[in-house]
Amino acid sequence: MKTIWFITNPASGSATAAKVEALVAVFEERGLALVGRTAFPKDDLPTGEELDAAGADTVVLFAGDGTINAAVCALAKWSGAILILPGGTMNLLAKELHGNADPAAIIHAAHEYGEIVALPFVEAGQHRALVGLILGPATSWVHARELVRSGKLRGLVRALRHGIRRTFSRGIRLEGVPGLEHRAQAVFVRPGRARLDIAAVDARDFRSIAALGWEWLTGDWVAARAVTQVFAERFRIGSRKPVLALFDGEPVMLDPATQICGGETRAMFIRTLKAG
Repeated sequence: MKTIWFITNPASGSATAAKVEALVAVFEERGLALVGRTAFPKDDLPTGEELDAAGADTVVLFAGDGTINAAVCALAKWSGAILILPGGTMNLLAKELHGNADPAAIIHAAHEYGEIVALPFVEAGQHRALVGLILGPATSWVHARELVRSGKLRGLVRALRHGIRRTFSRGIRLEGVPGLEHRAQAVFVRPGRARLDIAAVDARDFRSIAALGWEWLTGDWVAARAVTQVFAERFRIGSRKPVLALFDGEPVMLDPATQICGGETRAMFIRTLKAG
């Protein structure tokens, strides 16, 4: 970790301009060369060829899980390392790799003793989720969530009504998931080393709907998982129509009968959280 390309997202939960510049100062303090910067999504993500041409050996990502997902997928075949800093709302990947350390402390630790590791992912076609995949009618809450995040309250009531109406509709049907007989309102699929961790929420009463919706609006969607938990190596979407899915919080339409499975990245992520 000597030459850095810094990718940030100014719209992410905590990646403010002041914090970005403070981290640039940390790079200088550690003697790290900053060879490129990207403010996503205003700027396009760098390609592996661009990173190699600049001499970068490490990409530092200070953004939310959605931006991190986009960058990691774009750089899947690049040979360098990736350091993830907590710059979003949930920061689940950053916590997995670094615990609750702050960004500056993570940079110092990564430069001193960071190790390179691989991470599991959930895969559906060309799409991957490092944190988790969400399926089911409750994904319609994403429209309200985006309005809240952007501060655009106009249309929020309509989006909330749509989320409630869709969540009370028939749940999603999945094939190949033993122990999951009912049509769940929300299915959370988390990557694992050997199998996928599948948690289904069947929210039929208003109290459950309100709790589920609140978790979505606040960004803490993982907290809403807790009804039926099963494990599977792979499964299929049983719907006859395309379904909305969220990959690390980002919406994608999946075709009927799409197969969901797991995989693992190459060793590319710098981890500072010591074993045990």
